[in-house]
Amino acid sequence: MSLTEATVRRKASLDTPTDLAPEPTKEISAALAVLLADLFALYLKTKNFHWHVSGPHFRDYHLLFDEQGEQIFAATDAIAERARKIGGTTLRSIGQIARMQRVLDNDAGYVTPRDMLAELREDNKQLTSNMRETHGLCDEHDDVATASLLENFIDEAERRTWFLFEAGRGGAAAED
Repeated sequence: MSLTEATVRRKASLDTPTDLAPEPTKEISAALAVLLADLFALYLKTKNFHWHVSGPHFRDYHLLFDEQGEQIFAATDAIAERARKIGGTTLRSIGQIARMQRVLDNDAGYVTPRDMLAELREDNKQLTSNMRETHGLCDEHDDVATASLLENFIDEAERRTWFLFEAGRGGAAAED
């Protein structure tokens, strides 16, 4: 391979052929990148709580957070690949995630199980709202595939919210 061929390969475009116009592609892939940053932030927070939960309901919460973390992580690849399929780009670094995420980190040395449940419930609820907003953007630009993908993830986030709500209801099960 000549130096010229190598140079051309390095400068090759990442644009993927799509029938979406350039502006909708840019808008949708940007919205997906923000959702992806939120998913990674929520994944790490969920795993943080999974690793650090304690108390009388340790096993139940430990398993719940692990299951939810796996589900959140599973969504990341599908979201990133969807952005690429429509000709956009996606996240490239942890720094980019930190700059884009809307899910707040929790670096506290100790969080009560009740607060873990409440915080994750609210984060999942907000994620659902953000996904609905992105779904609306997809509808505006007739991107039915991305909208359809988001519908499944909205349902999953609603289920996580519901489980966290029910696990955190009053009584002994919600006590610290």
